[in-house]
Amino acid sequence: MIVIQNVGPSSPARRRRQWVKRLEWGVLLGLMVLIYGSHAPLIALTKVDGQVPFSPSSCVVMIELVKLLISLATLLLTGDPSALRAAPSLVLVAPYAVPAVLYALNNNLVVLMQAYMDPSSYQVLSNLKIASTALLYSFCLGKRLRSAQWLSLGLLMGAGVCHSYSSLDLGDLERAEAEASPRLHVTAWGLFLVLVYCFISGLAAVYTERVLKSQQLPLSLQNLYLYVFGVAINGVSSLSSVASEKGFLEGYSGAVWAIIAGQAANGLLMSVVLKHGSGITRLFVISCSMLVNALLSWAILGLQLTPLFLLPVSMIGLAAYLYYR
Repeated sequence: MIVIQNVGPSSPARRRRQWVKRLEWGVLLGLMVLIYGSHAPLIALTKVDGQVPFSPSSCVVMIELVKLLISLATLLLTGDPSALRAAPSLVLVAPYAVPAVLYALNNNLVVLMQAYMDPSSYQVLSNLKIASTALLYSFCLGKRLRSAQWLSLGLLMGAGVCHSYSSLDLGDLERAEAEASPRLHVTAWGLFLVLVYCFISGLAAVYTERVLKSQQLPLSLQNLYLYVFGVAINGVSSLSSVASEKGFLEGYSGAVWAIIAGQAANGLLMSVVLKHGSGITRLFVISCSMLVNALLSWAILGLQLTPLFLLPVSMIGLAAYLYYR
């Protein structure tokens, strides 16, 4: 019998590599949570007289463009430049157009839904995308989840609803009712649009994960394909809106450029999660970012936290324990 030393499960070198990998994932996920959580407070800081001074559609195009340029630079520095010289086949590239179309469609749905419900109802109901992503993840990718994992995702969705409810200003709602102003409301058409929005959101995440994992290409090259379509589709979508709203770079400030840099970094980091992790991890990142968002809003904007805030914190922690134990 041949005995090989220090290669078993208890090998110090192997344990060290595992801890390094866990640390890398911890830093990556922590950075994503911080960026996601700081997005809304940064937007609030850009407002002038209560209004966003820049065109949101042009901001989306700039985010996609920054991700495209970073992907191109990464491919040139670490990949094989010959991959850019040969024209890629249409069969290889075409699948990367689908996520760009789905995300562009959802961006327009968010605007359309505001006519059929109030923003607070949208904030609560949009948590249904956790359920749609989990169902599509299990059905389309063939991933079987344990009962405890389904329970954890239910807790995650419940935490989102509790957080959304805790952020509502009940005093404003009472004043609105007294003044006969628009109150919490959701029409049947609005509920249908929310369900479509949540389905598309889950489908986009699951489809992107499937494409990234099914093709044995460098991630930087896959990102390049993704963001070429992202720039093109969002660029066309923004032409009409920018023409009728503001100049393309009008109202840009340091905070706006920080938003662009942060969201571009988050998009690139998310592709790493989908390539080497799973879309479910993305759900936990988004849920944890709600807590960071609340804390930053309290620290920077002076918003008040209610005791109910501790409930979603506990629910998210329990959900993470149940899913990853």
